[in-house]
Amino acid sequence: MNLQVSPYLSFNGQCEAAFNFYAECFGVEPAVFFKFAGSPMADQAPPEWGGKVMHATLMIGDTAIMGADPPPKDYTAPSGFQMSVVVDSIEGSERVFKALARGGIVHMPMQETFWAVRFGVVSDAFGITWMVQCEQTE
Repeated sequence: MNLQVSPYLSFNGQCEAAFNFYAECFGVEPAVFFKFAGSPMADQAPPEWGGKVMHATLMIGDTAIMGADPPPKDYTAPSGFQMSVVVDSIEGSERVFKALARGGIVHMPMQETFWAVRFGVVSDAFGITWMVQCEQTE
């Protein structure tokens, strides 16, 4: 049996901006977006929501991060989880952390810990919390 688990993130109308931001932070190809307008789900969102994201997929390494802008009546702010990313170099982990921190809130600055040569926690400008770490020296 081959399994793959992927996070599915919900945004309050900012999914496209968030996924474009993540593509820039991680230096990966832009996400694939499907909008409500013109889709079979167009009638499940308010008319002004047509340009919002019904479904998006962003590949970060071998992991698919998926997300959407649920209609306002269905949106719930993210809570109870954190995204975790392991970067294979100190320099890379610090770069990713700094990028994710733009406009966000740093909960734990990047630093050495007993389990990692670098570890930090940041909530990005879109309300998603990320744990960034580098487990070994270069």
